[in-house]
Amino acid sequence: MDKQRRKFLKIAGASVVAGIGAPAVIRLTSNSALASEHGTAAEHEEAPAAGHGQASGHAEEAPQGVRLGMVIDLRRMNENPELLDGAVAACIAAHNIPEFPAEKIKQEVKWIWKAPFESVFTDHSVHHAAGKIKNFPAVALCNHCDDPPCVRACPTQATFRNKLNGIVAMDFHRCIGCRFCMAACPYGARSFNWQDPRPYVKKYNKDFPTRMRGVVEKCNFCGERLALGLEPACVESCKGTGAMTFGDLNDPNSEVRKVLDKEFTIQRKPTLGTKPSVFYIV
Repeated sequence: MDKQRRKFLKIAGASVVAGIGAPAVIRLTSNSALASEHGTAAEHEEAPAAGHGQASGHAEEAPQGVRLGMVIDLRRMNENPELLDGAVAACIAAHNIPEFPAEKIKQEVKWIWKAPFESVFTDHSVHHAAGKIKNFPAVALCNHCDDPPCVRACPTQATFRNKLNGIVAMDFHRCIGCRFCMAACPYGARSFNWQDPRPYVKKYNKDFPTRMRGVVEKCNFCGERLALGLEPACVESCKGTGAMTFGDLNDPNSEVRKVLDKEFTIQRKPTLGTKPSVFYIV
């Protein structure tokens, strides 16, 4: 078994706290992505009281356990734009994300997407910005925050934070389409299905559920793939390039921590105190 597979089996194995076998790993790490059942209270973290959390330049480490996170190297993606295109395409294919025609752009569903730097990093000045900032897109996705306001806003616990790995997940069956989570998310990382998205899925992936009209969705850090010892689809598509690094932020020996210890990184809107798990090298 190679190092990468062993690493992600270890991450998935963090879920085996009940002493049961592989089915429990899948249920605990990706149950809500698969939307088969909502799971138990032990799997979820209670939503903190409104206003909880403090501003921080970088996310603080959780005191114990696994905390999954990602580093995106925008320099490498700018040097090779095909990397970003490939990451988006891999996510679409893995999660049956609909691709609407241009005339339906306002109904677009996004899990990971391209956007101008100033739109992604609204609290960073772009006055006299370098060409690599102005002329190339950045990449955005759910930040899987330590203190996610979307979780506090959801009235049905359809969106919740898995305390075993830090993933902010969705239970599509519990979603009532109120869109409170969308209003609460300061990163614009959630999409609403205004119409049945299924006719716009170009190639159906039988291993991940399709959604229906009236449901919110977003990036889930590929919880269903992690449970099988695989990397997120976007990370796998960039494998060997260093453009995207994923792993346990609380493990000082993980690849993601080695990158963070070496490189200067920024986050999206860190002063809000949500403590994002996604870091960017610019």
